[in-house]
Amino acid sequence: MSIADSLKLAYVSTFPGEVARFVEKSPERIADIADLPPAGLNDFLDRVDPSRLRALFLKFPLATQIAVLESATVRLSLLILRTLEEAERDALLKNLDGLTRDELSKLLTFPQGSAGYYMDQPSSQYKTGDTVSEALEKLNGSNHTRVRSVYITDDDNVLVGRVDMQDMALAAKDTRLSSLVHPVEGVVNLTSPREELLEIFARTRMDSVPVLDVESRLIGIVRYGSLFQAAEDEATASMQKMVGASVDERALSSPFFAVRKRLPWLHINLLTAFLAAAVVGLFESTIAQFTALAILLPVVAGQSGNAGSQALAVTMRGLALKEVNVLQWRAVLRKEMMVGIIDGIALAITCGLGVLVWSGSFGLALVIGIAMIVSMIAAGISGALVPMALLRAGQDPATASSIILTTVTDVAGFMSFLGTATLLAFML
Repeated sequence: MSIADSLKLAYVSTFPGEVARFVEKSPERIADIADLPPAGLNDFLDRVDPSRLRALFLKFPLATQIAVLESATVRLSLLILRTLEEAERDALLKNLDGLTRDELSKLLTFPQGSAGYYMDQPSSQYKTGDTVSEALEKLNGSNHTRVRSVYITDDDNVLVGRVDMQDMALAAKDTRLSSLVHPVEGVVNLTSPREELLEIFARTRMDSVPVLDVESRLIGIVRYGSLFQAAEDEATASMQKMVGASVDERALSSPFFAVRKRLPWLHINLLTAFLAAAVVGLFESTIAQFTALAILLPVVAGQSGNAGSQALAVTMRGLALKEVNVLQWRAVLRKEMMVGIIDGIALAITCGLGVLVWSGSFGLALVIGIAMIVSMIAAGISGALVPMALLRAGQDPATASSIILTTVTDVAGFMSFLGTATLLAFML
């Protein structure tokens, strides 16, 4: 990369908002930055006004468009793809690698009844530094009517608040929007259910609800018309529940329906329990020789199970809220492994000291300390990867993850503890 290219990348990365405003006014100048690495272009595109995003993005060569989508955040990828026409979007998705294409295709299709399903993308960006005159000009160029307020963001697209149309109408044209901002009474994320939308609407009487990502950046807006549709859908869903038309189990579903849904998983759980029991059976002679192992065995298994459940809950919440996706499994795995190592060492010290005081055996304390570290790492790995693997395979992680996790943590806990005890039997 030449010095000129390095300086250009540094400027775009440092002042992406200024570059975005400049290119919006002179779209032909986008050719000057088209050869930048994807990271620099992502910073730039993240600041582009959504009403101009499609036109500017399509000016990039196809190879650049693909590189941008494969490296962009989930928010930016969705924002770009939702601005494209269906034929343009399909043609672009076909050129992505399989894993990225499948994940983005799933993210583009939100479940019926979620905030993402009812959401409209922002027609324009309204910044804290904009004047009333500039905001009204943007509003005039949009296709939305009966708008009572607009949402204001900072230069990083983080939601700051809302500005009422009445306040803008009474203010001087050169008044900054930052001086007219009111707090937002309610926000949702992409997967928030329609019940939450309706609760916010009933409580606040807002004309719209902003949809934010985990960093409080504005993704889209659920407007009054969509909220009314949500109310209609909720009423229809309630009627279906009353007549038992839903395919999902409800609190008052028939026992046979509940049994049909639950019994297969209970059988799977039974098989996995036998697997864990078989692992214990492999070390029957060791347990018979050192009976203290049988007393301490539930300690290791219980701790690894709790640690795995923590990792599983955090990962599943991240998947549900779109904080992470299956493409980011390495980052999630690294984080949970580090947590497992640190927690394992801390618990190994605490538990080892307790066992040493209780039994007076340094060897037994060492065995349970090593087992605690190994089992905690295994628990973190399984809690991070199991739900992602199930989601990738098209299964419901909420239903199957806990059964698989229990098996992995039990087997890992028994194997690490009894295996280490067998290896260090001369110290017990």
